[in-house]
Amino acid sequence: MSETTYFADVILPLALPRLLTYRVQRDLLEEAVPGKRVVVQLGKSRLYTGIIHQLHSTAPREYEARYIETVLDSMPIATEQQFALWEWMADYYGCTLGEVMNAALPSGLKLSSETKFLLSEHADQGIELSAREQVLVDALASRGSLTLQEVSDLLEIKSVQRIVKGLQDKGFLVAEEEIREKYKPKKADFLTLGEAANTDEKLNQVFAELEKRRSEKQSNALLLFLQLSAYDQGKRNEVARLTLQDKANITNNVVQAMVEKNIFHQETREIGRLGKHLTHGESIHALSPAQEKALEEIKEQWQSKQTVLLHGVTGSGKTEIYMSLIQDTLDQGKQALFLLPEIALTTQIIQRLRKHFGKRVGVYHSGYSDNERTEIWNHVLTDNPGEYDVIIGARSGLFLPFTRLGLVIVDEEHEQSFKQHDPAPRYHARDTAIVLANHFQSKVLLGSATPSVESYFNTKQNRFGLVELTERFGGIQLPEIMLADIRQDLKSKSLRGNFTEKLIHEMALALANKEQIILFQNRRGYSPLWQCNNCAWVPMCTRCDVSLTYHKNIHQLKCHFCGYHTPPPKQCGACGGQDLRMLGFGTERIEEELQEIFPDIRVERMDLDTTRSRNSYEKLIQEFDSGSIQVLVGTQMVTKGLDFDNVSLVGILNADKMMNYPDFRAMERSYQLMMQVSGRAGRRSKRGRVVIQTYQPDHWIFPLISKGDYAPFFDREIAERQQFVYPPFVRMVKITLKHKEDHLVQEAAAHLGKELRLFLGDRLLGPEKPYIPRINNYFLQQMLIRIGKGNDLSEQKKRIFELSRSILSQSEYKSARLVIDVDPL
Repeated sequence: MSETTYFADVILPLALPRLLTYRVQRDLLEEAVPGKRVVVQLGKSRLYTGIIHQLHSTAPREYEARYIETVLDSMPIATEQQFALWEWMADYYGCTLGEVMNAALPSGLKLSSETKFLLSEHADQGIELSAREQVLVDALASRGSLTLQEVSDLLEIKSVQRIVKGLQDKGFLVAEEEIREKYKPKKADFLTLGEAANTDEKLNQVFAELEKRRSEKQSNALLLFLQLSAYDQGKRNEVARLTLQDKANITNNVVQAMVEKNIFHQETREIGRLGKHLTHGESIHALSPAQEKALEEIKEQWQSKQTVLLHGVTGSGKTEIYMSLIQDTLDQGKQALFLLPEIALTTQIIQRLRKHFGKRVGVYHSGYSDNERTEIWNHVLTDNPGEYDVIIGARSGLFLPFTRLGLVIVDEEHEQSFKQHDPAPRYHARDTAIVLANHFQSKVLLGSATPSVESYFNTKQNRFGLVELTERFGGIQLPEIMLADIRQDLKSKSLRGNFTEKLIHEMALALANKEQIILFQNRRGYSPLWQCNNCAWVPMCTRCDVSLTYHKNIHQLKCHFCGYHTPPPKQCGACGGQDLRMLGFGTERIEEELQEIFPDIRVERMDLDTTRSRNSYEKLIQEFDSGSIQVLVGTQMVTKGLDFDNVSLVGILNADKMMNYPDFRAMERSYQLMMQVSGRAGRRSKRGRVVIQTYQPDHWIFPLISKGDYAPFFDREIAERQQFVYPPFVRMVKITLKHKEDHLVQEAAAHLGKELRLFLGDRLLGPEKPYIPRINNYFLQQMLIRIGKGNDLSEQKKRIFELSRSILSQSEYKSARLVIDVDPL
């Protein structure tokens, strides 16, 4: 064996600027390969799980390398392509490899370090112990070790730290770090006929014996087992023990008794949590001539370009084109990744794809449990063709260990939800998907009815291909856009709550025709503002510089930034007056007002408050799709790709709020939201209608929405971006400093701004307080940097990142927090 000493650079799930190097023991040399998880020590006693990044024979100069404690995996859980993607993300988005790894791995593949306590071998038995201390020592003597929670349960008190610390000081206890595997495979018991009943003759004897003993429950269980385990190719199928117990309505003890008598033979084995979805074999719907043309154009564009933008109007049938391309990819023996911006969208898409692709479809997003996501990861890693070749997911699907990736589809590519905001890495899934595809030399299709300005600009610059799909499937017209002037209703006093006369009339017409309605209001809660009529005092969050939103269903004022909540005040906090009123409206208030206008219909909300549980999305969508809900009121969730046959009317309650938001992307987002939610109307048999309530009916954006014409909107928007030097003509980096002391964060920001301005000049904007200057008791200072797209982009960003971290490492600013956001939204 070679005498060379080997070292491993290990990625730890920490924001460390560099990888740490560990020595590899000789007996672990064969096991220690890149991509495997290892347990290593950091600090005096803390153990961490990391991933080997690379092996080499160069010892670190600055410190003596510790040994790797153990190798956890028999095969790598991360691939070379994943490492390449992680490195790009760390470099481009200004974070560390550890932060990327932490985001990439499902929690089930991360090990947790939990303190366990053991009796010391060197304890002085002559020391007097308290009653509780003696109980703990006796328990440890019999059990061997206890966790902090187990100590708390044993002593029946909540705070046990003092007792534990006392025993440690007396030399009775030692702490040991234990690495625990979070992921546990799901197992189940399966039954077959045992030796006492595995022939017809023996079965008859068993039934006779059970009848003789009047064991009615066992007899019924055996009879039901025979029905459930119908013959398959001359052999009886096995039956899951829990299935038999449930269907026979018997207890675990009944089955256990039959196992002990050898009537049943039981086998325990690992099963998946993901369920089996048999292929239905449903063929992809025949494409229309327009869809066929678009499909051929996409393939033609891919001959010369890796990425193609499919700009198809709402209801044009983009999903059918996606399915055709996925089928082509699978026929080539490759994998496909289908990214969606919201978990809510996966429900309908999953159903459509599984009807055709069956068990080849896997779903990966945060709505699934850690164990379920770990199973998907392992399935993709082991790469069994025919299972989970098509992955549908939100942005985290990018991190899966693909080996044969041939196609990446990013649907609704314009959506802000593709941007990760916290924690790092603050990546954009669309841009990262293009980089991922490049590692596999695979193709990318971006789809949207309202493309992002950046993506459409890339088609104009000939970086992306462009395919237009300008007609709806089945020849259905785009919805009719009607403007409702709120000013006129205020003058005529015909406004009912927050509904104009025109919108109420159109809703009444739709309901009379047994049609459904979607109402869009981009604010949840009941009322965003309480105010004193005497002095204009407003209840504010105690931890953030924002007003509190009233939620009527829980009768609480809530902060949507930090979660702080409090009962509504009965009197003004400033003048003591009791004349308080609510200003503005959210989805909850719209729901209530609607029930007053139309008391005989069922109204439901789709927003963050009503869709927190795992199955709430699916339930709402299924009930609305079945027609049991007449009106769906929602925030942005209702704008994104949902497809309902019977929706004839869409109402946009307050268009002005979106358009007047202080952001250079405000008009782009307003156009996209209004076009997207309008597209939910009239998708099948008849033309839909859209009512937009506004104080500015003569605004230039509404004629473009009425015509569904994106090009004029883009031309106007791109001209403004160029004039004022905004993306896509520059890259932007937002630097945010946080601290609990306002004066300290201002000093740190001023110092950093001064240093950055030396080489950035007027490309640096700020530092200054943001729109909301304090969140969760942290005062904020922000800087915005515009960087040209020249060859030095990477070097400029690197210099900015290094300087920012250098300033914050100084002793007086060390307690401040730094957030770097590349390409902020």
